[in-house]
Amino acid sequence: MAALSQARTGDARGTRRPPLDYLLLFGALALAALGLVMVSSASITLADRELGQPFYYTIRQAIYIAMGIGGAMLLFRVRLALLEQAGVVLLVGALGLLVAVIIPGVGYEVNGSLRWINTGLFRLQVSEPAKLMILIYLASYLARHGEEVRTQVSGFIKPLVILALVALLLLMEPDFGTTVVLTATAMGMIFIAGVKLGQFSGMLGLAGISLAGLAVSSPYRMERLTTFLNPWADPFNSGFQLTQSLIAIGRGEWFGVGLGASIQKLFYLPEAHTDFLFAVLAEELGLLGVFTVIALYVLLVWRAFVIAATAEKAGNAFAALLAWGIGIWFGMQAFINMGVNMGLLPTKGLTLPLMSYGGSSMVVMCAAVALLLRVDYETRCTVAGLSASGTARAKRRGVTR
Repeated sequence: MAALSQARTGDARGTRRPPLDYLLLFGALALAALGLVMVSSASITLADRELGQPFYYTIRQAIYIAMGIGGAMLLFRVRLALLEQAGVVLLVGALGLLVAVIIPGVGYEVNGSLRWINTGLFRLQVSEPAKLMILIYLASYLARHGEEVRTQVSGFIKPLVILALVALLLLMEPDFGTTVVLTATAMGMIFIAGVKLGQFSGMLGLAGISLAGLAVSSPYRMERLTTFLNPWADPFNSGFQLTQSLIAIGRGEWFGVGLGASIQKLFYLPEAHTDFLFAVLAEELGLLGVFTVIALYVLLVWRAFVIAATAEKAGNAFAALLAWGIGIWFGMQAFINMGVNMGLLPTKGLTLPLMSYGGSSMVVMCAAVALLLRVDYETRCTVAGLSASGTARAKRRGVTR
């Protein structure tokens, strides 16, 4: 709590520090709290049958949230300048994690995918920290080479080469969902950095063709695509998961069947407490609950974009690009997860940010929120002329106290 209280106290000269962005903080905490309730509801029967402990997943999720908040408080104290300088180191670390997970004997396989490393205490899904580390590197690169990105082809080709390498490693796990989210977020950041529209359009088209080619080249991805188009053609096999999700959402109607009263979570809907948590929420809390969740994500993304725009006006390129990237990431992943649950998008193995069960996702998402709070805090200090550490490119602007 020392880091958070520091934001509200004065400096050595008695100048009051700017407050935290309480709207952002409220949105994140509300999503985590609602997610904990829904994870408990969606997993209680499963945990009781398989483990004999009805609240097994609830307790673990509460621990993950506590770990995430603790890690966020520590990360909030880290100066953005240090993160900017450590961009290349973080990239190497992300690549190391993605390589390690596909090494036989190191990666832990679940349902045919090598996405986890068993540390002994917990299973780390390496793509989660890797996403955040790569976004920090990309923001650092774009801030340092902004002029080259805007005027030369080589400026935006270099990060694309790295992104292609990352995508290749992710697809070897395989993790197509994370590849889509990371690619879309990276392209959004490159566009905001000022790349020429013609070059960006060509890059966007190439990325779209590549992802489409990957989707149809793999039998299991092609099956997911055809199932998405008509899940009722095979509702007891390939379309089972999606049809059960649609049944759950349909049962919710306006106000839901009541918290804990879901039928589909009773061994009908697979992954009810992880990838398809949204469907259980829609069944139990109805359209009202769905609108509430969407509103909270809109609040989160809106605050991220406002923070990014303010940082950009203050002359802090790295902080602005990082906030833009995190905002796009949150919005894209939430949209894809909800779209999959509602049958609007093909099935992807993506969590609902800050809500779905999972330690890696929860801790990393909390870290991302902490970075947004840090960007906002340093930007307010910069504008007010206070000592806040800034970033390598922060420009102070005097404001009458």
